Amino acid sequence: MFQSKWESSDRLLCIHFTGSVDATEMSACFQQVKEQLEKSEPGFRLLTDLTGLESMDALCAPILGAFMDFLAGKQIAMVVRVIPDPHKDIGFNLMSQFHYGRRVRTVTCENLAVALELLTAA
Repeated sequence: MFQSKWESSDRLLCIHFTGSVDATEMSACFQQVKEQLEKSEPGFRLLTDLTGLESMDALCAPILGAFMDFLAGKQIAMVVRVIPDPHKDIGFNLMSQFHYGRRVRTVTCENLAVALELLTAA
């Protein structure tokens, strides 16, 4: 399951993944985010919260890659991820190197409180 929310006043996109996520759901998330960011301006930030994620289907990987390419094309400035268990990274950090490169600052936090504090300071 996912929940995404675009906060235009803060220029912040929040995506929370919980339970098990399959490719169909990841595609739906990607489509929803495309619609939410239709009129966004460069320099926005993304908070991805994996706190409640139990599993993600391997078929999500190509969709995630396209998702990251889309965000890079929209000129995202910063990605903050909440991954409480490093074993649940599932490749986000590695994929970021290929799809965002050095242009996008990426940070991984152990909990949501630290992530929100970081986003407030940025």
